[in-house]
Amino acid sequence: MAPFVWPVRVYIEDTDAGGIVYYVNYLKYLERARSEWFRAMGYKKAALPDNFSMFVVTEVALKYLSPARLDDELQVSVELKSLGGAKLLFEQWIERDGQRLCGGEITVACVDRDSLKPQRIPPDIRESLQSWQ
Repeated sequence: MAPFVWPVRVYIEDTDAGGIVYYVNYLKYLERARSEWFRAMGYKKAALPDNFSMFVVTEVALKYLSPARLDDELQVSVELKSLGGAKLLFEQWIERDGQRLCGGEITVACVDRDSLKPQRIPPDIRESLQSWQ
């Protein structure tokens, strides 16, 4: 399946004094795209439908290749690379006109909402996720 792609525009609040996107804002763009990916599957909020689970980021490995600038129109992709018992591994890239600017791998874990301990991904959500692999 083709990666999910979410458009983002760079605003002044995203940039430093030179009009270049501040490095931490790339993480925000990646997070928003993953949230919209989940929304596209029918999950409207960060907490999962069973109200006992949620997904949290556990690891990020990014490469910054080229800067994005004020008013750029970016495309942020989300691709599910692997689905474990409690973990998801995503490959995500931020591009401008087909040129990769920043990206890498993000690991997300399903955890118990109260204890924050890892737990298996609920079966109905696992089934939805498998359709994106």
